[in-house]
Amino acid sequence: MITGALKSNIDKLWEEFWTGGITNPLTVIEQITFLMYARLLDMNEASDEKKAQRTGKDFNRRFDHHQQNIRWRNLVHLGSEELYATIRDELFPYFKDTANDRGGEGSLFAEFMKDAQLMIQKPSLLVKAIAMVDELPLDKGDTKGDLYEYLLSKLTTAGINGQFRTPRHIIRTLVELMDPTATDRICDPACGTAGFLSTTYEFMVEKYSSAEGTFSDPVTDEAGNPVLDDKGQPQINTIYSGDLLGDDRKHVDTDMFHGFDFDATMLRIAAMNLVMHGVAEPDIHYQDTLSQRFLERYPQSASEGFDLILANPPFKGSLDAEDVDPDLLRTVKTKKTELLFVALILRMLKTGGRAAVIVPDGVLFGSSKAHQQLRQTLIEDNQLEAVISLPSGVFKPYAGVSTAVLIFTKGGETDKVWFYDVAADGYSLDDKRTPIDASDLPDVKAQWQAISQLRQSNDSEQITAAFGDKTQKAFIVDKADIAANKYDLSINRYKEVVYEEEVYDPPKVILKRLMALETEIQRELKELEGML
Repeated sequence: MITGALKSNIDKLWEEFWTGGITNPLTVIEQITFLMYARLLDMNEASDEKKAQRTGKDFNRRFDHHQQNIRWRNLVHLGSEELYATIRDELFPYFKDTANDRGGEGSLFAEFMKDAQLMIQKPSLLVKAIAMVDELPLDKGDTKGDLYEYLLSKLTTAGINGQFRTPRHIIRTLVELMDPTATDRICDPACGTAGFLSTTYEFMVEKYSSAEGTFSDPVTDEAGNPVLDDKGQPQINTIYSGDLLGDDRKHVDTDMFHGFDFDATMLRIAAMNLVMHGVAEPDIHYQDTLSQRFLERYPQSASEGFDLILANPPFKGSLDAEDVDPDLLRTVKTKKTELLFVALILRMLKTGGRAAVIVPDGVLFGSSKAHQQLRQTLIEDNQLEAVISLPSGVFKPYAGVSTAVLIFTKGGETDKVWFYDVAADGYSLDDKRTPIDASDLPDVKAQWQAISQLRQSNDSEQITAAFGDKTQKAFIVDKADIAANKYDLSINRYKEVVYEEEVYDPPKVILKRLMALETEIQRELKELEGML
């Protein structure tokens, strides 16, 4: 939890970048990421040096003898001009060389550090940035994830590039609905800043922490006084150890989380986000997953490679139609990225693998052949479990498009589709998106657990009894009804609205009432006239 002086320092650092001429929040986060990475390299080097002293065993050093001057501990003591020259001419080339030639932390950035650039042009700004990053608690594992999450929240508050970041509470809800296990391989084929993956890691650590492995402490300010929340209650910082992961810990650290994107800046931020949250070796790659080269370069990922996929793929954007994988076009012949990504996700899932994907409403009711073909594939050749309609303001102020979540399992066949109409998500649906009390998300989770349990019992009558009323927020629709409507999945197609009949007085009664009112008005006007 980021509070007090730490939050203030990050805000000051952000303002320094802004006044220093770097106003794109994505660039600010990228530059801070480089500096954090430099400090983490030195911290890990120092940790290995201490271990080597105790054990007498050497290790694979990150910094050679002649590179000691670019270690963080030495950079912080340089003057502005020497610091600027060292970072520009030695540290950034070192990043690129490390990415190409070394293992360890460097390998994480191997595919996208080659074009890393120092965008800070003022030595004075670099000095301030170095000093403030040096104060960040990167040595506290329980704080690092929150720290980076707060940085990423600036993408939204800054009002630029906010479309890159799916609201955290929406992501958390989808992760809880899918309830991943410690043996799953999880992917986001358009990962952006890795919000889905980092939130899933947090969920996993919480899920696999015992009571003895969970620690809660009150949040205090610099003076040691408790920090209160908006309701005047003391804020609590809870730390989850993940002690129940056991033998699965290595899998979680090295082979659980996989992400792809074709924006190198986003990948750098995604990789750092996962590392800061605690993932030891996230598998993040520079790749257009719609391209035919995806299957060539990553065959184990591009086809039947994952147990779970969580994604909010781009609704619009540039698309190299000639480079789109022909295999995807056989599933759905279109140039629309939102349709192609759903087809891609189906291919990437193992048989029995599941996905929760945010799509624009057009995917649900589009009348083109490609739209209908994709929906038919989801229903006839796979198990479409749920369609969760989200309110149109979820992505404001950057986009007002209405969206929905598709939850499906690869393989099998659909019997009944569960619908939920989310009217409120805990925030106002205007451009300000301020917190409010109303939220359907807790009920979404409760109702999802109910329908999931009933499906496991395979009792069709109980399912119909619990969710057959289409006037409720949550209800089911038979596959036959959906097929009869050209596989239309828009919730308003099936939701029934109860209209209450209005009863009015007869016209003569209303007319007499109006005449009496007119007489009263005339009487009061005459009284007023007599007073003049």
